[in-house]
Amino acid sequence: MTDLDVRADPPRAQLLRRAAPALLGYAAVRVLGLAVLAAWSAARGKSAYTLLTARWDSLWYSRVAGPGYGYEVRLPNGDVHSDLAFFPLLPWLERLLHAISPLSYADAGFVVSLIASLAAAWGIFAVADLVHGRGAEGRGARPMRGGGGRRVGVCAVLLWAVLPVGIVQSMAYSESLFTALAAWSLYAVLTGRWVSAGVLAALAGLTRPVGLAVVAAVWVAGVTSFVRDRSTRGAHAERVTATGGAQEAPRASSSTGGAREETHAPVLAAGAPAWRRALGMLLAPLGTAGYVLWVGHRTGGGLLGYLDVQAGWRNGFDGGYAFARFVADKFSSFPSALAGAGLTVGVALLIWLYVTGVRQRQPVALLVYTGVVLALALCASSYFGSKPRLLMPAFPVLFPLARALARLRTSRAVLVTAGVAVATAVYGAFWLNGSGPP
Repeated sequence: MTDLDVRADPPRAQLLRRAAPALLGYAAVRVLGLAVLAAWSAARGKSAYTLLTARWDSLWYSRVAGPGYGYEVRLPNGDVHSDLAFFPLLPWLERLLHAISPLSYADAGFVVSLIASLAAAWGIFAVADLVHGRGAEGRGARPMRGGGGRRVGVCAVLLWAVLPVGIVQSMAYSESLFTALAAWSLYAVLTGRWVSAGVLAALAGLTRPVGLAVVAAVWVAGVTSFVRDRSTRGAHAERVTATGGAQEAPRASSSTGGAREETHAPVLAAGAPAWRRALGMLLAPLGTAGYVLWVGHRTGGGLLGYLDVQAGWRNGFDGGYAFARFVADKFSSFPSALAGAGLTVGVALLIWLYVTGVRQRQPVALLVYTGVVLALALCASSYFGSKPRLLMPAFPVLFPLARALARLRTSRAVLVTAGVAVATAVYGAFWLNGSGPP
């Protein structure tokens, strides 16, 4: 398994122009979803905006943004739901927007999510474009022809937009914000911007508990880079000794057909000083560690204080045992057996897509990140209805599907995407007007 080669990156303006079709397509899908939600909610006498900004977790974030931490609900069975379970970055941003504008905390959360969702879409495009286009040959993988990297990037963004619970991307929730920070942190790792990767990973760690996945990706990629440095220096010394002190000139590769010339350099080595890599690795866990330690100090629970808070919500990590029992119980009657079969197929599909990503030689940073997100989501012991939402940040798992969609004719790909977008818009409206996300 090898990482991407670092390349001379185009300016941000060029990256934005390159991503424009993906962002326009993403915006169209989200507008469709919001329009269907508004119509459905109006028919039921409900406010679509309230569903997006002032229910479920959105209320908890707004409370933290206002008076701060300290609110809790004690249930008749003895459980304690504390707002300390919610990480602080989204409430901080809500408070900031509220302070500088006439927006309420709920309005600010909605605005943050809208902006963050676009940033997430751009980050997903940037990573997919780099992995399957501009950097594929540097890993020994076969790049797609005819601007395939860009097509894969557009398809990856559209697939993320049309996820069955994609409406959450427009809610005052933290999924969009976290996905944006995670995607750009991974992009920074893949392009050798270690300090940026560390800062973004730290911010992701202040957004959701699954920020551990971004930290793990940065650390594994960093350790891999140092190991590669050592082996490269050893191999170079052997070549110098064998040639009597002569050194081979570095080679450059160029692309033809009007594309600009690009040079290759080993990832995490050339152009990435060791001190920058070390600094990025040191910065990455500060967000998660800082908040968890603060919660432990506030509750008096020490290092395990945050786990005690999660236990009050009956949430924990049991290796997937509770979820497996939940799925198995579905087969005890009909028609719930259909739901059990659907859940089984869904989990199998996720595993197959992850294995396909390994076979397609995705960079180790993406594989580590995706693996941790999948493990934390599927192996949590509670809130089984939330698992599709918790899986949303695992966007690299969509890349194999994006490659397949990108190989279709444009007209057919548009038809397939549009059909799925309509179906998910209807499902999202039905979902939020029903049980919705806990």
